Amino acid sequence: MSTTSEALSAQAAQLPSAERIEVVERILDSLEQPDALLEALWTEEANVRMAAYRRGEIKAVALIDVIAKYNQSASY
Repeated sequence: MSTTSEALSAQAAQLPSAERIEVVERILDSLEQPDALLEALWTEEANVRMAAYRRGEIKAVALIDVIAKYNQSASY
């Protein structure tokens, strides 16, 4: 954590509970705002993947198979 983050966290910890909740909500709201650059990058990635799929370079995988794979890797 950076010095700035540590200082802000320490200041926030001094606030009453209701104000700390308000700060958290504002931070979470700020994270939900769309990032135009990120959206553009994901759009380009999706287009590249779809083009590769249509050329037969990659195959689709059923969602149930993907979930099963990650459920297996999460099991210890």
